[in-house]
Amino acid sequence: MSQASDNYATQQKLIAALRDPQRYPHAVKNVRVIETHISWVLLAGRYAYKIKKALDLGFLDYTELEERKFCCDEEIRLNRRTAPDIYLDTVAIGGRADEPQFGTLPAIEFAVRMQRFPDGKLMDRLLMRGKVTAQHIDHLAATLFHFHAAIPASDSGSMFGTASSVGAAARQNFEQLFAQLNDEADRANIAALQSATETEYLACKELFEARRAHGFVRECHGDLHLGNIVLVGDKPVLFDCIEFNPALRWIDVMDELAFTVMDLLHRKHAEFAWRLLNAYMEASGDYAGLSVLRFYLAYRATVRAKVSAIRAGQPGISQRAKSHELAACRSYLALAQQCLAQRSPALILTHGLPGSGKTTFSQLALQQMGAIRIRSDVERKRLFGLGTLENSRARGAEIYGAEATQRTYATLHAQAQELLRAGFTVIVDAAFLKLDERQTFHQLAQSMSVPFAIASLQAPDATLRERIQQRSGDASEADAKVLEMLQTKQQPLAPHELACTARFTTGEAPNSELNSKGWFRLFQRLFTTVVRKA
Repeated sequence: MSQASDNYATQQKLIAALRDPQRYPHAVKNVRVIETHISWVLLAGRYAYKIKKALDLGFLDYTELEERKFCCDEEIRLNRRTAPDIYLDTVAIGGRADEPQFGTLPAIEFAVRMQRFPDGKLMDRLLMRGKVTAQHIDHLAATLFHFHAAIPASDSGSMFGTASSVGAAARQNFEQLFAQLNDEADRANIAALQSATETEYLACKELFEARRAHGFVRECHGDLHLGNIVLVGDKPVLFDCIEFNPALRWIDVMDELAFTVMDLLHRKHAEFAWRLLNAYMEASGDYAGLSVLRFYLAYRATVRAKVSAIRAGQPGISQRAKSHELAACRSYLALAQQCLAQRSPALILTHGLPGSGKTTFSQLALQQMGAIRIRSDVERKRLFGLGTLENSRARGAEIYGAEATQRTYATLHAQAQELLRAGFTVIVDAAFLKLDERQTFHQLAQSMSVPFAIASLQAPDATLRERIQQRSGDASEADAKVLEMLQTKQQPLAPHELACTARFTTGEAPNSELNSKGWFRLFQRLFTTVVRKA
């Protein structure tokens, strides 16, 4: 037996001994053990103890006790950035494997000690029970954005986040998948996915380097699926980040975001995936990063496929569990292929007065269609260095004049063009009350041979005024005076525009007869139109 195998066998004896509640230095009624492919977590009383398996899996090497101790300390340091109340300390376990003693030296093992929390508050569990809300997703986007904004970017001299390192990590996934799976159909699917991944990698190679140079490679979490997010006081807390390999956490922030988005897609909650993605984009303004999103979505799905394959091949696993892990592996591989293949560029403009419901409509549309939204109210303020909810008048900034509006629409145009080129359906959430503003974007769609539609939002005058008066916590600063001015200056849709317009009223329910016709017309326009260059 090799030294590594001997260490692992000793650990299994230790875990068996630690199932005894009497082994702990605090009150414990019973012990529950959760096993992953790289660790055991012992739930004992008010604490959880995480012990790392003495394994070498290529992407991690826990075979030496000193390395396990170092990684325990790193896990505490790194996770305290996002979950300081959960991660407590590293504890030594002495004695013998069959008679362990906490806190004694010399240590035969080390464990991360954590404050326990209810399993039912994990976001993956909550999602399965239908308990995740849109507000939870918005809070998660804000939490993730603020975390990324606060952590350091990689040094220019480091190898983290280089195009070569990104490619090497992706290729390692396939090497390990081939080593784990012997079924001919599985291996054929893996080979096809590897080829598609390599093609996407080559298309993104220069973008990876550019994003690294601009500071988007940071010391992130690295393993941000929904099972590593817990709701504490109804707010998401990120925990269990990657500590064993710096290269797997020093990554592009878009890689990090892609993991959570992919997990939502895999769990058949595309509406939450697109909501999270858009909320993060709106906060960060990093729309350029979406050009590498497909690669990272597929990469993360492949990572999860690899993890499932490893679990399926570990000794002692039941046939039922093995079948479950293999099915999960195959579903992740299928999702990875889908993420790389799916491209549906189309351009949608909103049209309507302040208070007509443009943003409410576009939020619903982006979740139903899987689209990226760019909002004039948000991008206008970003252009002038203002926060989304910051009042420009209080800052003495003139951001609503003719010149500022021209700059805003020019920014929206450039962003839309980049997103369309990347293959996304784009919703430009702006008033578009002038014919020339609409025409510029229509010409963009024609020049790129993508479907184009206008979603015209209407509401009674009294409703517009009431909404504006009651509006709070929104980027728009339009008041009744602005509404009256725009009502006199708006230019009606031209006959040629009406041919590509779907009408909606936010004075009625989204599924009213009128709005249902609007949705049908919008989808018909976007997905059945034969597009030709003008």
